[in-house]
Amino acid sequence: MKLHILGIAGTFMGGVAALARELGHDVQGSDQAIYPPMSTQLEQLGINLGHGYSPEWIDADCDQVVIGNALSRGNVAVEHVLDAQMDYTSGAQWLAENVLPGRETLAVAGTHGKTTTTTILAFLLEAAHRAPGFLIGGVADDFGVSARVGTGREFVVEADEYDTAFFDKRSKFVHYRPTVAILNNLEYDHADIFPDVQAIQRQFHHLVRTVPRRGRLIVNGEDARIAEVLEMGCWTPVETFGLADADVNAKPFDWTARLTQPDGSAFVVLHRGTELGEVKWSLLGRHNVMNGLAALAAASAVGVEPRKVIPALQRFQGIKRRMERVGCVGDVAVYDDFAHHPTAIETTLEGLRNRVGDARIAVAMEPRSNSMRLGAHADALAPSLAQADIVVFLHRPELSWDPTKVVGAIRGVALAVPDVDAMLVELRSRVHPGDHVVFMSNGGFDGAPRRFVELLQAQGVLPAGG
Repeated sequence: MKLHILGIAGTFMGGVAALARELGHDVQGSDQAIYPPMSTQLEQLGINLGHGYSPEWIDADCDQVVIGNALSRGNVAVEHVLDAQMDYTSGAQWLAENVLPGRETLAVAGTHGKTTTTTILAFLLEAAHRAPGFLIGGVADDFGVSARVGTGREFVVEADEYDTAFFDKRSKFVHYRPTVAILNNLEYDHADIFPDVQAIQRQFHHLVRTVPRRGRLIVNGEDARIAEVLEMGCWTPVETFGLADADVNAKPFDWTARLTQPDGSAFVVLHRGTELGEVKWSLLGRHNVMNGLAALAAASAVGVEPRKVIPALQRFQGIKRRMERVGCVGDVAVYDDFAHHPTAIETTLEGLRNRVGDARIAVAMEPRSNSMRLGAHADALAPSLAQADIVVFLHRPELSWDPTKVVGAIRGVALAVPDVDAMLVELRSRVHPGDHVVFMSNGGFDGAPRRFVELLQAQGVLPAGG
């Protein structure tokens, strides 16, 4: 079958492309913005990429067009597909019809942490010799790809609450009908399509409605909004997870983590009070402890013995662009982080602070997600950056709000710049040996993290006061 994927460079659609190629389909695609790591994966798969949304990239003999949710009516490629009466579908529907039938699907939902949790879960199943299939919203270092069909019974999918396509406004995750679903957290996001958090909760409840009673819901026991979702109706056994120090007035969690290192790099796992083992890994932060705990609970739900796979997490490498260390020059460490929500920003920086102690942290911030660009998270941005000593804020012309108030409320040194070139210059002048520099954006960021490493390599690092 010959497929054309519109929006192929997105993390989800790029995964669909990889699965289709593995299943033997002839795959081509096009996108407006094509950048690593997804562009690298697609090139390695030998998939022809068209730059821009132009009908000329879509071959007339194409059997089906898979359309990503970034494309709307009025897009010239979409209008061409409709006018030509070509067969079209969404990425989520294609996955549901071509990959998931006959599999035990494990879906990972949540406002943030989906990619990391999905990857950990796939890694645990692999460590248990289950040979799972997966579709992850990022390229996993442990697998080298974002998606594979797998030969085992289980398929792990990152379950996004964002809408499916211009012709299907349901959340993607309602297509998957999982046996096991992780509900990792729930906060307001996607301000371009959801008017309030209650609208997101309704979508999460639609997911809950699809999980069979023989399945399992793995639920963040610390999250009050998820508790409200379950109060709308629940027909599936529920297991909760949380940290031992969580301040909640409720019954104990089924799955509990007790930190043995304050930065989250080590923690003990308990199941209903029984200690199962200690996780020691390279990840940082309370949020990643929660992600790991959820993944262990979900793996257990399909028969994996946690005691046997906990030691494997010591060699877990993580995901590209999730606090990925891209270089260290002159004792300056540079990280690339896929940041899109204040809570994730805050917990990521707290984990780094607990790891580096009094060392200075510099953050290069691009507010790029739709919610960020609309200003939905503006009030929460400054508090989320409290652990940073220096913040350089990218104020692109298309940003619809004035960041002056945010910049003024940041605790450390903070300034706004109009473009990435200016950002790199400012960072270069302010960063000293021993600093940690974190680039935070959920887009390509004009290659800024690696460009900064190259700049430091070319010009060196100024000593403090130099």
